[in-house]
Amino acid sequence: MAVADPIHHIRLDDRDRAWIDDTRVKVVEVAMDHLAHGWSAEEIHRQHPDLSLAQAHAALAYYYDHQAEFDEAIAQSALAAEKLAAATADSPGRRKLRAMGLLH
Repeated sequence: MAVADPIHHIRLDDRDRAWIDDTRVKVVEVAMDHLAHGWSAEEIHRQHPDLSLAQAHAALAYYYDHQAEFDEAIAQSALAAEKLAAATADSPGRRKLRAMGLLH
């Protein structure tokens, strides 16, 4: 498979994570909004006015150019979150909060 050409508005950090230029927003965050809510680039721009429409389009283009990698990373992150939630479901802190009526 050929490597895609670089996309304007996207930069890779030293750990090869894709970021939107001149922001503190990762491409994966935009991809997750797109996947979770079905948001278009226009809606992402509306919901995140700090991102230009061009940046939103660039993030989605980069996501689609690397979709398998992003989808795998998102799935792994969700699995890790589920494991962490299960591991802490009955922690001492949660038991105390339940006893206080602050957690169900």
